[in-house]
Amino acid sequence: MKFATPLVPARLVRRYKRFLADCTLEDGCEVTAHCANPGSMMGLANPGTRIWLEPNDDPKKKLKYGWRLVDHENGHFTGVDTSVPNKALRAALQAREIPELAAYQSVRPEVKYGENSRIDFLLTQPGLPDAYVEVKSVTLSRQPGLAEFPDSVTARGTKHLGELAAMTGQGHRAIMLYLVQRTDCDRFALAADIDPTYAAAFDAAQAQGVERLVYGTRISPEGVWVCAEKPLRTLPY
Repeated sequence: MKFATPLVPARLVRRYKRFLADCTLEDGCEVTAHCANPGSMMGLANPGTRIWLEPNDDPKKKLKYGWRLVDHENGHFTGVDTSVPNKALRAALQAREIPELAAYQSVRPEVKYGENSRIDFLLTQPGLPDAYVEVKSVTLSRQPGLAEFPDSVTARGTKHLGELAAMTGQGHRAIMLYLVQRTDCDRFALAADIDPTYAAAFDAAQAQGVERLVYGTRISPEGVWVCAEKPLRTLPY
């Protein structure tokens, strides 16, 4: 998935009210950017961090910049926009690049299911059980090379696991797909110490047949792409 507009570098001044970030552009101009990430962004929102913003000229938007990447200044990036994984994964699913899901030709996003919920993707194919795919963006890393989810308590994520489990009870496939938006990680684990309720819900869902997939991404200021050829190793917690 390529960014629609070329990104511009900046330095983070502060993130506040969850969805706002004051930033300084390279010319010294200070701007406020939209931060499309409701999580804690642990380790990613320190003042002075080098970041990349996507400008826009949409008159309907109050903020003219969106915060897209953290630049770790060592050749690695983290994608902080939680809407990006669905866009990148949709392209990969439609191209049938995810081996475990390549048999499905129909890819429908945002389909209603469960209790007032929408599944990220519903995959269908004649002769196969429908596949319900829920996607989570993973950005937390507290140990070198290890990506973790979640970075804060997520009651919504726990609800999603229960609804996925209900789909398996109806004879469908249900897949929890963690997309790691970091280029510096090759392993994944659930952060059970941050949200033990979510970890317990995942164990219960897996016992009922919910599948887990974990894939990494290639990230640059040009775009974000799913590394479908290289799933991440999952560790116990």
